[in-house]
Amino acid sequence: MVTFQAMMRYDWTLSELQKLYNMPLMELISKAHLEHLKFHQIGEVQMCHLISIKTGGCQEDCKYCAQSSRYQTGVKAQPLMDYEEVIQDAQKAIASGACRICLGAAIRQVRDNKQFEEILKMVKGISNLGVEVCCTLGMLKESQAKRLKEAGLYAYNHNLDTSENFYSNIITTRSYQDRLNTLDVVQQSGLSVCCGGILGMGESIQDRLELLLTLSTRHPHPDSVPINQLSAIAGTPLQDQTKVDVFEVVRIVAIARILMPKAMVRMSCGRGDMPFESQALCFFAGANSIFLGEKLLTVANTPLDRDQEMFAVLGLRSKKCFWFSKS
Repeated sequence: MVTFQAMMRYDWTLSELQKLYNMPLMELISKAHLEHLKFHQIGEVQMCHLISIKTGGCQEDCKYCAQSSRYQTGVKAQPLMDYEEVIQDAQKAIASGACRICLGAAIRQVRDNKQFEEILKMVKGISNLGVEVCCTLGMLKESQAKRLKEAGLYAYNHNLDTSENFYSNIITTRSYQDRLNTLDVVQQSGLSVCCGGILGMGESIQDRLELLLTLSTRHPHPDSVPINQLSAIAGTPLQDQTKVDVFEVVRIVAIARILMPKAMVRMSCGRGDMPFESQALCFFAGANSIFLGEKLLTVANTPLDRDQEMFAVLGLRSKKCFWFSKS
């Protein structure tokens, strides 16, 4: 790893982000690559796997989501997966190279009930396999975050999705402040914070930059920043949205890397449609994590053999688990 003197900033301004966005693309990604080198090895990519342990039937009205009970998307509500099935899925993913297992449930918030007890059991079981465990379960209280951590949870995902100004155009069943409060609970519990957003929901460039500004002025920064591209699901209010230009994705990845140099920048939903060349640009600009598996919740993802081919072509290698210790 090349050694640089690194200085973390938490006082970014919107005008600074706009200047970064307006830089020539090659200059921007070169700057981002230099920031990337301060904390990360070239070509190291963390492989994650997402298991939808509770699919469909969510009462929220997120306009992008196939799992909302408010839209006719063909996704049927399913009960919580069995413990053994989850463990087997995790073991299969680990054998394929995943070192972070993410458990996602289509619920508004964590409740102290039998379902939560079963999720705690899943977290403990996967943690005992020696990998990072992340959950995305909606809003939660301090006591619940504490119990998740005691069970072996490493990280908690709770995306802001977009800017505060645009947020009400996408979600009305919970506020932006609700999401920020959840991030505070996660951070105060000592869990690793995973928080990012979605590109292509009809937001402006300024909305994208304001989202990054919100993330980059948190102290500390999120440890993980997922960059999602909208998958326009038939039956949702956003079904007719056009796909984001690939160079826009590269710009946002690069700016995220410059603002939050220590974070894992994760290429999440939408990566399946990107050719190797586009993904290579994102990796050079600072992305260093992907999701393995045929699906991300309900959306198709890149087949494993295709990712294996990309790793071979680009000379990528897997990043180890627990690479960054908060101590």
